[in-house]
Amino acid sequence: MKISGIGSSLPKKVVTNEMLAEILDTSDEWITTRTGIKERRVLSTEYVLDLAVDAAKKALDDAGMDPKDLDFVICANVVNEYVTPALSCIVKEKIGAKCPCVDLNGACVGFIYACDIAEAYYKIGRVKNVLVVCAEAPAHMLGWHDRTCAVLFGAGSGAAVLTPGDNILATRLTSSDGWDRLYEMHNLQWCPYDLKGPTNLPLVMHGQDVFKFATSTCVNDLKVVLQDAKITADDINTYFIHQANLRIIKYIEQMLGQPTEKFPTNIERYGNTSSASLPILLDEVKKAGGLKEGDLLAFSAFGAGLVSGAMIMKW
Repeated sequence: MKISGIGSSLPKKVVTNEMLAEILDTSDEWITTRTGIKERRVLSTEYVLDLAVDAAKKALDDAGMDPKDLDFVICANVVNEYVTPALSCIVKEKIGAKCPCVDLNGACVGFIYACDIAEAYYKIGRVKNVLVVCAEAPAHMLGWHDRTCAVLFGAGSGAAVLTPGDNILATRLTSSDGWDRLYEMHNLQWCPYDLKGPTNLPLVMHGQDVFKFATSTCVNDLKVVLQDAKITADDINTYFIHQANLRIIKYIEQMLGQPTEKFPTNIERYGNTSSASLPILLDEVKKAGGLKEGDLLAFSAFGAGLVSGAMIMKW
């Protein structure tokens, strides 16, 4: 398959580091030096569904495609306003599509997982046009009085329209043991953004351990797909790395021996938007004129599970 349309959507509400410093034992300097994040977007009047539908419509418009021509809708999502029906079912109805749909929870690797699943359907001739939507609001899992997690995440959605092609050169998906050493899941309950909100901590991350896992697995995944595609790191025009931490991205740059110009970022403005981070970044780079036909693109992400994935695609 190939990507024929891309779109993204973000909440209106901006939460800066200075705003968080008013309620947390933190500062703009503390957050920026450790993560590279300056601000993030959070839900206020919107819902995850609104972002998903908006990104989907933009991707369809970019592809010049009627939603009724879609054969499959895949939504990557960790948590939203509904347990059931699936987010993909509601998105499908809202955009006017008439096709099967499914949700997947691949954590922050959801975009790569969804593309890999779609590619499998293409290879057996089951589909022609597929819509992938990644819509996330990790704040639903956070305690906004925990500075180790509250400063990291933001909400957003990215979508891609896939059509027949031969543009996937290599894909790698992995799953590792040890999630309980990196993450702790406490009593999960609704945690909307509120400066005076709840103090419970549904999700706790062990930062240093996550950093070690992320850097080692991303570098290894990228080396494997480069070898599988029979190309070198120098052949890649642009690297799209999951926007979780700027220090992780810089480490990957160094380990691959590649210049910073090949690694676009938006983490400073949006924080970690989970599975939506890769398609949002791809949409921004495309709109800025940073892609041309024939470019080789490398994608890499990691997340709770523990899961990771990498993909090389020709644009």
